[in-house]
Amino acid sequence: MKRLALPRAAAAAAAVVVLCALSACSSGPPVPDWKMNAQSSLERTTAAYMDGRDLIEKTEFARARDQIAATGKIDLVIRAELIRCAARTAALVFDDCAGFDALRADATPADVAYANYLAGRATPADAALLPEPQRAVHAAGSDQAAASAVKGIADPLSQLVAAGALFKANRATPELIAQAIDTASDQGWRRPLLAWLNVQALRAEKAGDPTEAARIRRRIALVGTR
Repeated sequence: MKRLALPRAAAAAAAVVVLCALSACSSGPPVPDWKMNAQSSLERTTAAYMDGRDLIEKTEFARARDQIAATGKIDLVIRAELIRCAARTAALVFDDCAGFDALRADATPADVAYANYLAGRATPADAALLPEPQRAVHAAGSDQAAASAVKGIADPLSQLVAAGALFKANRATPELIAQAIDTASDQGWRRPLLAWLNVQALRAEKAGDPTEAARIRRRIALVGTR
């Protein structure tokens, strides 16, 4: 079973705060059912969210959380909540990470730093606690450099999470927005694609370019059609 991780430069992740206890080795004792069930449900949670299927997302996450909670491992429950929050950052959702906030008292400094990063509120002190891809994005000296750092992230979900974190921090460049759109489009991720296209359309309208805005709105209408 492959490793389950928090989105990387986010995808956030992959990664990269990892649910180590959900990892499985090719040799050794059999993997407990709860690990396999939790990982599968978390993967389905993210996939459903990206496709805009809210009922499936809620059902799968509840199943994953129940499997992990049965172990009493609060650190893993916290990281599962962060995985869920990372997907929302990728789709430009600005709601608080309520599931994590309810468990913040038991979170590690690294968990808190990652949560701050997802919210676009990471501080210089948080940087050292972030996984390397996120650290590179957060530490970039300019918005252009940050956009370049995001583009260099190989994992699509991690790349979108990083872009979302920059957007929340008011550091999104036109190039970053275009890159996020391309990434979401290539993966067929309806929810984040619509979110980023709407940002692009609004920017075109504010820039006084109704022709470009109309073109983007036509694309939005196409994506929104099932």
